[in-house]
Amino acid sequence: MSQINKLKIFNDPIYGFITIPNALIYDLIQHPYFQRLRRISQMGLSYLVYPGANHTRFHHALGCMHLMQKAVEVLRFKGVAISEAEENALYIAILLHDIGHGPFSHAMEKSIVEDVHHEAISLLFMNQLNNEFNGQLSLAIQVFKGEYHRKFMLQLISSQLDMDRMDYLKRDSFYSGVAEGNVNSERLIQMMNVVDDVLVIEEKGIYSVEKFLMSRRLMYWQAYLHKTSLVAELILTKVLKRAKELTLKGVQLPCSEPLLFFLQNRIALENFDANILDLFSQLDDFDIISALKSWQRQDDFILSSLSKMIINRDLPKIKIVTDKTLLDEIGPLQERFAVENNLSIADTNYFIFKGKIKNQAYSKEAEPIRILKKDRTIEDVVEASDQLNLKSLSKSVTKYYICFPKQLV
Repeated sequence: MSQINKLKIFNDPIYGFITIPNALIYDLIQHPYFQRLRRISQMGLSYLVYPGANHTRFHHALGCMHLMQKAVEVLRFKGVAISEAEENALYIAILLHDIGHGPFSHAMEKSIVEDVHHEAISLLFMNQLNNEFNGQLSLAIQVFKGEYHRKFMLQLISSQLDMDRMDYLKRDSFYSGVAEGNVNSERLIQMMNVVDDVLVIEEKGIYSVEKFLMSRRLMYWQAYLHKTSLVAELILTKVLKRAKELTLKGVQLPCSEPLLFFLQNRIALENFDANILDLFSQLDDFDIISALKSWQRQDDFILSSLSKMIINRDLPKIKIVTDKTLLDEIGPLQERFAVENNLSIADTNYFIFKGKIKNQAYSKEAEPIRILKKDRTIEDVVEASDQLNLKSLSKSVTKYYICFPKQLV
């Protein structure tokens, strides 16, 4: 019998000490599927803008579990009955909620695993782990899928005020240095309660919720949708699409075996079996960076040029505008670039392209953040708040962008 002490402690720069609550959680963290998250960047290519933003999905998952431990403690103190099995299910579900992310977090979903969302892959990983751990994850999977009768448990994992958002805003703010994103997660958790199995925030916590929503809005504009982060991720997506296009035409590209498999095959959710899942579990940021370094020297002008842009941080110019009529500039730019580089107009789409970005801090269509007032009535935070800016935060703001090589300026 193993004598390993599984009740370990992590030293986290955000929260201090994070404890592993039991042996099952320890074994899940030790599993290769989870250890892979050490090699998946939390903020994609944002480190090209914020040099400190090198933290990983591993950090984030542990932080979420820590916040869930605090939430369970607070709710139990307020008389909410949470059994040991339910507590464990919450820890497992939040720990594994992001386990399906591919390299650089979102670029894979838009390029070589085109139609399979990371949450669907997370569920596949959870089912596979459930088989390996003899059904001990069954309740966690039920909660994660929203099939458990206690609604507040899913809200703690996935809602407009969940442990996921509370951790990534605080953590990404810390590592990037974007101070506006810092949220008071401890205060928010202390204000939580449950009424009729639905998660609510006590009225005295409303200002913390307002600050949380404002921080989320600012983090999207300053970090997640920062124009350089945006263009870097768009170029990475284009690189992977070009690599897949060439591979499907029979061109041999140097890369790792797992990456080569996804370049050679079009994978849909229905044929994502255990073997493909195992190959996916071997993919991480290092496969992509290694491939980019090799692809810089390929004969294909498009692939080599795009790869150099990321490796050398020599990215295209990106203009963000609020008037989409300015996007009409794209045609003349494509014609000029095609002539200068002997490319077809279709191929210039890899270098010159347009699109739009949206930022909505709070959605009135989604599950609301409910405020429990002193008279025990419950209101949507937008109605309960005396801040007019909360109404504006619930409106979607759309901006348009156009990207083109710097030599065309």
